[in-house]
Amino acid sequence: MRAPRARTERPPASILTPDERRRAGAALRSEVPRSAHGGWSPPSDRRDPVEILIEQGKSRVPELLPIRYGRMRTDPFAFLRGSAAVMASDLSRVPATNIRMQACGDAHLSNFGSYATPEGLPVFDINDFDETLPAPFEWDLKRLATSLVVAGRVAQYSGKAVRRLALAVVRSYREYIATLTQLAPVEAWNRHIDLQREISQIDDLKVRAAVQKRLEQVLKSSKAHFGLVDGNKGSVHIREKRPLVYHLDGHALPAHKAFASYAKTLQEDRRVLLHRYVLHDVAFKVVGVGSVGTFCAIGLLTAGDGSPLLLQIKEAQESALAPFAGASKYANHGERVVVGQRMMQAATDMFLGWTREPIDGRHFYIRRLKDARLANIGARLEAALPFYASLCGRTLARAHARAGDPAMVSGYVGSGSAFDEAIAEFAVAYADQTERDWQSFLAAIDAGRIVAAPPAPKKT
Repeated sequence: MRAPRARTERPPASILTPDERRRAGAALRSEVPRSAHGGWSPPSDRRDPVEILIEQGKSRVPELLPIRYGRMRTDPFAFLRGSAAVMASDLSRVPATNIRMQACGDAHLSNFGSYATPEGLPVFDINDFDETLPAPFEWDLKRLATSLVVAGRVAQYSGKAVRRLALAVVRSYREYIATLTQLAPVEAWNRHIDLQREISQIDDLKVRAAVQKRLEQVLKSSKAHFGLVDGNKGSVHIREKRPLVYHLDGHALPAHKAFASYAKTLQEDRRVLLHRYVLHDVAFKVVGVGSVGTFCAIGLLTAGDGSPLLLQIKEAQESALAPFAGASKYANHGERVVVGQRMMQAATDMFLGWTREPIDGRHFYIRRLKDARLANIGARLEAALPFYASLCGRTLARAHARAGDPAMVSGYVGSGSAFDEAIAEFAVAYADQTERDWQSFLAAIDAGRIVAAPPAPKKT
């Protein structure tokens, strides 16, 4: 049985003033108090998390599942990254507001990152929308706060320190969404997170220098096409980086079909630009943790002057939120992902589109290849996690302000710390659950219930 939700009917936001919408949000506290979001206790009929993962794996490329499970066995944070479906099931069992909006659906800290806009400006934003779907706003926030607690524990932060991370991410979210409600809608819509400016405000000089160096490496890698383009005697091809990037004839044809059909979903001016390139090579690519097992490929296109363009084709399956938040109104999951990304991102990829018709029974979306994430900053720079928590909180608030009603959210969460404390309490308790689930996952590997590839050797 699912937890009760607020059911207050409200008029469209467009006909209410910001103050009226804030009051409507505050009124929801009588139905779902902010304290109701605190804590977590698994219900007696909670589904086996390993069974959820096995069920999810049935729709994925079978030979890639051991890689997926091998990555998830690394530590509890790696497990959390790959178990969005498990947490979605659990979130459906706790009290939730009726403030629904387009949600990221998988808002853990590694799905935030840095990339360059078409103008070359480094921005920070949510960078993965595979699970995007309308849902209660706090589901994204609970997953983000939990991810910071789990990542902090992996980085050997103290119990008090990881709780402060959770409090920091919620506080920055709450304060920034209140700020955005003071702006005209078009001004709030166009806000973006200027990463260079954010880095310049880090107090610790050593941390600031390390983050700046990481950003420079990220942008340099992007300009160099991530080392994936190999030219030889006038011809170009994708350089293999096994076991993650490799040519595979069986996957080339679906990729060619996808690239041929997706241009129809681009704006006409961008379609004109795309037609100045010709597809030369396709390679399979293993990505992320949560996406491993879905079809993913890279297309190398070149223009008449020989300049390369790398596009990524990714399979889009049903959102992990769908069984609990409701099915998407888009029958094509590629379109679902693109719509969510365009709605929530401040600077969206100009080549973002989807394939109108299923290809070999699969839905796809296509975008510029991005490997320019700053999200592993926590693992590399433990001292930067507090900075990162605040940055992610404001980024999520900005995305939600575009996707929903920021004034109503601001009215509900309030100006005090009550909501912060409740979400932090949940995050700590659910981090405990994640660690227990990870142990069950390891036991399932040991028992032969699932097969996991051996962990990759650590780089020296």
